[in-house]
Amino acid sequence: MPQINVTIDGKNYRMACAEGEEAHLTALAGGLDARVTEIRRAFGEIGDMRLHVMAALMQADELQEAQGRLAALERETAALRAIVDGADATRAAEEAHLAEGLRRCADRIERLAHTISAG
Repeated sequence: MPQINVTIDGKNYRMACAEGEEAHLTALAGGLDARVTEIRRAFGEIGDMRLHVMAALMQADELQEAQGRLAALERETAALRAIVDGADATRAAEEAHLAEGLRRCADRIERLAHTISAG
């Protein structure tokens, strides 16, 4: 299992990750480090633990908002799929009705042609 070193708030941490996930974990750590730096600038020295908890809570809040938006988009997608499915069913019924009308017209034309040729 690969291990990488990440730096968060000036402290180095050795982290294990799945094969091929090194860059992803490094990017996540970089994002957390940036958030901690941002909070430190805004609030000053408030203690490492409190600073890290605030950063984690802010990221958890963003995640929750993103999950809410995703759920709303999934509901909207489902509603749009239902509309499309309904439109497809309507179109299929209209095509069947049109095909039946054309079949009846063709039958009538055939009968008329037969009547004309017989007479």
